[in-house]
Amino acid sequence: MNRFPAYSPEPLVTELRTPDQPGHAPSVLTFPQARSLSLSIRATALVFEDPASKRLFERLERIAPSDASIMVIGETGTGKELIAREIHALSRRQKGPFIAVNCAALPETLIESELFGHEKGAFTGALQTRIGWFESAHGGTLFLDEIGDLPLNLQVKLLRVLQEREIVRVGSRQPTPIDVRLIAATHVNLEKAVGAGTFREDLFYRLNVAAINLLPLRKRPGDILPLARHFMAVYSERLGRGEVRLTAEATQRLLAYQWPGNIRELENVVHHAILVSGEGQLRVEDLHFSMPDLRPPSEQTADDAASHALNALRAAMIRLFEGSTENLMERVEETLIRAAYDYCEHNQVHAARLLNTSRNILRGRLIRYGLIGGHPANRD
Repeated sequence: MNRFPAYSPEPLVTELRTPDQPGHAPSVLTFPQARSLSLSIRATALVFEDPASKRLFERLERIAPSDASIMVIGETGTGKELIAREIHALSRRQKGPFIAVNCAALPETLIESELFGHEKGAFTGALQTRIGWFESAHGGTLFLDEIGDLPLNLQVKLLRVLQEREIVRVGSRQPTPIDVRLIAATHVNLEKAVGAGTFREDLFYRLNVAAINLLPLRKRPGDILPLARHFMAVYSERLGRGEVRLTAEATQRLLAYQWPGNIRELENVVHHAILVSGEGQLRVEDLHFSMPDLRPPSEQTADDAASHALNALRAAMIRLFEGSTENLMERVEETLIRAAYDYCEHNQVHAARLLNTSRNILRGRLIRYGLIGGHPANRD
């Protein structure tokens, strides 16, 4: 049976922390083998330059020495695993192993075996006894990414492991004591998942002893340029280029962009820019974004503006998909109709024309949403 990859606890920082430097954040956090992660969707570097990031690091220093379970919450590409690794590096368990497991990548039929191990002959293909990730992390830290994707039956078993501090391998009746600190991460709202019945409330509270809310890159703009310069140095060296600097226009463009893909997208943008840039400088025309042109509105055509708005809408929809999707179609339709009705100053004819629908259909929706009464329109 194939094992899923985990990472060994190698040095994580480019600037060493010494005991006489309390509160001193590392300049850049990176993975031990960051180069091998060039096609990964995870963030491969993290900095603490923005005031919000500095406050986050101060919180990490306070909670890391304890053995409390920690929940790291943040969008995809914000650096959740790097935060987990830094908590481990700051803890009393730093000499023990750090094991990272993506729950979403585990086949449902093998999740229990991967996490808790199995005995020889426990199932077809179990040719030998094998320990799971919990036992592998004994004395250290286990990071479970995308914890919200665990099936409910596994959530029950995980809760028991956290309560009893022991695991039972598949095919065994003998419990095995473990000494593991658990850090879990998710990009979804687990409180809403609890309400929807897809995540156990008791497990949520057991995991959420200490929460780390990792802000998206757009909400910590002070980290953008330090990260960009880090990636510029990485890819300049990798591609055999000399020193590359940002032009003033490129700097402003990077700061103006919303970064829906967070740090991972910033790395991709810089990588592409280094590939196509001229010698010695990275210009604004070298930047290629997944969202549209960020020229000032006065320089944009009507098509540019429409494309920009649609891409912004698409990014907003992705954030909705990552949260609760209950009655999503109806909620989106209601939002669209309310916006059109307000834009047309409550003129039903104009709003219907704008939405390319009939006035009767629009009127029915307006009645349903309580925007007008059930009698003839108040305006033509």
